[in-house]
Parts: sequence; C-alpha cells; structure tokens
Amino acid sequence: MDLCNQNDIKALLARHGFRFSKSMGQNFLIESWVPQRIAEASGAGPGAGVVEVGPGIGPLTVELARRAGREAAVELDRSLLPILAETLAPYPNVAVVPGDVMKLDLAALCREKLPGLTPMVCANLPYNITTPVITAFLEAGCFSAITVMIQREVARRICAAPGSADYGAFSVFCQYHAGTELLFEVPPQCFLPAPKVTSAVVRLVPRAQPPQDLVDEDAFFRVVRAAFAQRRKTLLNSLTAAYGDRERVRAALAACSLQENVRGERLGMAEFASLAAFLAKNA
Repeated sequence: MDLCNQNDIKALLARHGFRFSKSMGQNFLIESWVPQRIAEASGAGPGAGVVEVGPGIGPLTVELARRAGREAAVELDRSLLPILAETLAPYPNVAVVPGDVMKLDLAALCREKLPGLTPMVCANLPYNITTPVITAFLEAGCFSAITVMIQREVARRICAAPGSADYGAFSVFCQYHAGTELLFEVPPQCFLPAPKVTSAVVRLVPRAQPPQDLVDEDAFFRVVRAAFAQRRKTLLNSLTAAYGDRERVRAALAACSLQENVRGERLGMAEFASLAAFLAKNA
C-alpha cells in the first residue's frame, strides 16, 4: 500500500469508514517526496527517539520508523487508530499514543516511550495547534531538534529578522529558545483535501544556553509581548499601555539609546533585554 497514492488512500479510508474533520485540520499527504524529505531533514537516526503529532494515516510515521530507533506518534482522532494499526503493523518500533498532545507531559512521554534515545520532534502539525504546540515543545526542554511542517505564514514568523513584516513576539520567543531555519515549502496540491494555504517545513534546534543574558526572563517576555501587542503604536505608547508609567518608559528608552518613536519590530533581542532590565530595576 502506498500511503501517498490517492487511490490507495481513498480505499483505505472507505474501508474504515473514515471522514475528514475540519475542526482537527486534517490534510493527508499525496506526494511521497514530502514525508521523505521531512524525515531526512529531521536528522533521525538509530539513536533517535521521535515524537510525532498528528500522524494521520502514517506516511511520515513510516519514513521516520525506517530511520529512527523508536517513535511515539500522538493521535487525537480515535477514528484513525484502527487505520494506523493497519498501516503501521510492519513497524514494531512505533507506539501510537491516543490523546491530546497539549495535555501530555512531554518529558514523561519521552522517558516512557523512548528510553535511552535522544528525543526529537518531527511532525506535520495541524494548523490549528501550531503556535501552542511549538511553544510546548520548546518549553519541555527535552528535545534535541524540532522539525515540523506548518503554515508558511507561521514558519516565516518563526524565522523572521527584526525589521521585517513577519517579525513579532513569537519570533523572539522561538529565537530565544532555539536556532531556527525555514527549510522548504510545500504547495497545497500535495495534500488531500488541498488546504487554502502553502505549507513550509521549519527546523528549530533548542539552545544549550540562551543567546541573551537576562536579569529576569519573565520581565523580558513581558516587554516583548507589550511591544507587539499593538504593532502600529510606537514603543513608548505600547509599553506605557502595559506599564502605566509614561515617564518610566521614556527613561527606559533614553537609557537604552532608543528613539521615542521607534516601534517594537525594529528591536533585536539585546535591546529588548536592556529595556526589560531597566524597567525591572526601576519598578
């Protein structure tokens, strides 16, 4: 059975009485080069234990199972479980984990399902959970790499540089925690049903140490979130709305050699760190 062949897919789904769920963002791959290239980009090898989210009918799962030591594939849609039992039967190194990835203890999952292996993530993520699940992966602190196919717009945001239209609070968050790289794009016609947007594969490699020394991580991200909360506003106005003390914000900008009319998207990580340190010190 070819898990990327439309005729085989339709026959498989019909045999199990499966219906696509829009709410779960289900789009199955119909071009075999895509899962092959994603799995290759993940760097998975015999010493790797891979966490996959949303395996669908298993085309990426199979490619990962052929490369990795073990895999834990987390699937929310229980109607896909009997299909996965069929398609993954030849791969005893795959454990299908029914459930919601947002409710799992990811570190515990890795200890239980991938013992003795280097944990990494590789997945074709449902669009509707992209940001929170990537956040969870980074905050879990246990993955050597995170390679995911997501909406191109979000991939660009993750990798965006200061001053670009895509740069925002999520860019800073991801780049603080990991090195980021947009690898390649995947057009809508590679999926069944075809989504209305282009996808892209992005790779995040969590950092051993943050790229920026911080006085207080919570204070840093408070400044970052405030700076992008109202993108059209100047940093002076955005931070004043968050901190309620215009003169204190004005003093912080001056201390960091920033103009009062600068906007948050112009600032790099070091500048956000300097602002956060001044505001925390002069609370």
